[in-house]
Order: sequence, then C-alpha cells, then structure tokens
Amino acid sequence: MVILHTADWHIGQLFHEYDRTYEHSQFLNWLLATLITEHVNVLLISGDVFDLSNPSAASIKMFYSFLNRAVRTNPDLQIIITAGNHDSATRLESPKPLLESSNIHIIGLVEKKTDGSIDYEKLIIPLKDKAGAIKAWCMAIPFLRMGDYPIITDAENPYEAGVASFYAEAYNCACVKKQANDPIICMGHLHAQQTDMTDVDKLVERAIMGGVECIGATAFPEDIRYVALGHIHKAQRIGGKEHVRYCGSPIPMSFSEFNYKHQVIVFDLEEQDIINLRSIEIPVSVALQRVPSVHSSLAEVINALQQLPATGINPQLAPYLEVRVLLHGPEPGLRHKIETALSGKDVRLAKIDVKYPVVTVADNTTEIVAEDNLHELQPQDVFAKVYQAKYNNAVPAELLQLFNQVTQEVAQFETV
Repeated sequence: MVILHTADWHIGQLFHEYDRTYEHSQFLNWLLATLITEHVNVLLISGDVFDLSNPSAASIKMFYSFLNRAVRTNPDLQIIITAGNHDSATRLESPKPLLESSNIHIIGLVEKKTDGSIDYEKLIIPLKDKAGAIKAWCMAIPFLRMGDYPIITDAENPYEAGVASFYAEAYNCACVKKQANDPIICMGHLHAQQTDMTDVDKLVERAIMGGVECIGATAFPEDIRYVALGHIHKAQRIGGKEHVRYCGSPIPMSFSEFNYKHQVIVFDLEEQDIINLRSIEIPVSVALQRVPSVHSSLAEVINALQQLPATGINPQLAPYLEVRVLLHGPEPGLRHKIETALSGKDVRLAKIDVKYPVVTVADNTTEIVAEDNLHELQPQDVFAKVYQAKYNNAVPAELLQLFNQVTQEVAQFETV
C-alpha cells in the first residue's frame, strides 16, 4: 500500500489580510496529480483542514470539491481526516455518514460509551487494498482536548500521561482487531517535545501552560509503524525517529518559513515494513520576498524597493513582500513612503518589519523605580525614559517641545 501524509492546510487563512484561495487551489490541484502519479492508496490528513472553526462557505466548498475530485479520479483511494485544534470537530464530522460511502473517514470527536468510557473502536479504521482485503489498521486520533483523554491523577505531568495512556489504549484496541501480520499506523495532532518551531508556530500553535502540554515520542507504542503528525508547520522527524513525523504545512504560513521547503510524506507499507519513505516537495505558487535581506536605513530601503521589477501580467503571482527597516526613532508616514516607492512594482506589501538599535547596559544592571518615588516622576521624565528604551536615543528637542506644549494644554484643561 502506498500512503501519503499531509496536514495543516489551513484553508481560508489570510496572509497579512491577503486572500490565499489561489494558493490553496494550486496546492490541491498538485495534490490530486500527485495521488495519481504516486499510485497512492491511502491519503492521511492530520488535522487543521481549515484555519477557522467556522470556515467560510467558499472554504468548505473548496475542501469538499477536492474530496469529490479525489475519489472520482481514483475510486480505490481511501481518505482519513482527523480534526485539528483549528477545526470544529462537530462541523468537520457533519457529512461523515455520507462520505463514508465514498471511503472517506472523518474523525473529529472522541466518542464515549454509555458508561462514560472512551470508545476507542470508533477511532480504529481498517486500511484495505483494491480488492477490499484489510492490509493494515489506522488509529485516527484527532486533537485531544481536556476531557478526551484519561485522567492520571498521580502523574507528574497529567496531560502527557493522559495522552500517552490514550494512545496505549487505542493501540491495544487495534491489536485486538488486527490479524497477526497486520501493521498499525496512527495519526495525531499535538505538540511533540524537542520540536523545531517557527515563529508562527510559537504564536499560533504554542503549547499551553508553559509547555506542559507537550508529548514525547515515547508516548507512541513502539510497534506502531508510522506516526503521521500535524500541528507544527515545519516538517521534521521527532525524537530522532524516522517513522514519527510532522509533514509540515503545504504553503508558507509566515515569513519565518522563508527558507524551508514544503512537502508531503509518501511511503510504502509492505506487511510489517515501511519502505521507500520519501518527501515530495510542493511547488510554491506565490513566493515570499524580503527587501532588503537585512534591516537597513530607510534611504537604503527606498532605493532597494525602487529597483524591484514592474508589475507582471498575473497579479495573483506577485510575491508577498516583507520590508525590513532599521530606524533610530519614530518615522512619521513610514508606510506611505514605502507604498509610494512600491507603486507599480510586482509585489504585494504584506509586512513592514521595523527594528531599532539594541539598548545595552554596560554594567548589566536594570534601573528600577521604587513605588514610593513614582509620584516624583513628571510626565516629561516618563516620556524620556520610554523614548530612550524604545529608540536608544534621547528625545529630540523639537519633539520634547511639542510634548511639553501638549502637557501644558492638558493641565490648563484640567483646571477649567
């Protein structure tokens, strides 16, 4: 069996307010072609299909149109989809009864039995060949929220212990179902330990409670042949294990992903062995661009922007641009100046990244103002300290004069 692992599509995401419908459409068209050329039997989508729990009608249509096209072009294809933390589990599962007739399985919720115990059988899906014979089993585990996993009260880290227990029990359930030589693979949407995270992962997919909600690679039973993970947008192995992987997001989610490749993972499952495991790079339909390559003065930035090529034939292909500026103080009208320099250029301004010189203290001490002395600080003192901390410079005389004028006017107004 040939299996393809992908995750974190985030359909409907806005990139600095730019719509990404074109990029997602290009990726899904590429994926359809890849399913055919690689003779894929099973497609695994490990969570975060949508960027929002309440996706737009256009996003929903794009996703289900893809599923329809995928099974029409490859009737023997089996698709397994799990919910991520960005997905609404119930919304994702709503067409489940209809889609299962097309060999598409969606697991969003962790269901409970009448006695309150977890119904692990609902998470175990047989993987079948073209003749309908069961060749393997998949533990399709969605993003686990509090209440989904067992409570381990005496554990040092109850979350990690509870999730590990969940995977162990699901594995035991799969072992009861499988024949002696049937391999088991599993899916998960979680934050693994020792994960190399991008800036957007740290901001959007950050671990909760200071890193407590973080799972080690040992949480997955050793006999599981492949662990298809989602949640972290950077493709990587976990714990040095070739078979425990994040496939990463199919399109860049932030400028922090500027230098790495986006991919899907494909492997062959032959009895108990994973062979020919490889990554297939996804073409980037809209590039990211940084100008200049390092933060520079505004004059240098404007000059670099003016050297960019003129607008191309297809605006949808124009790169997303991050402008990198080094300033020593406030710059009124900064965005207008940059937009003026970019007029008629073949880019889409997405972000202006401003940096200031780093403030260094020679004796490595921090100035602290005692609470009793706060009343002694005048508005000009506070303004000067904030300005110095932000721009590493003294307040310019003309700016200080304007500030003093404002404070005097405010004082006069308060006495009226």
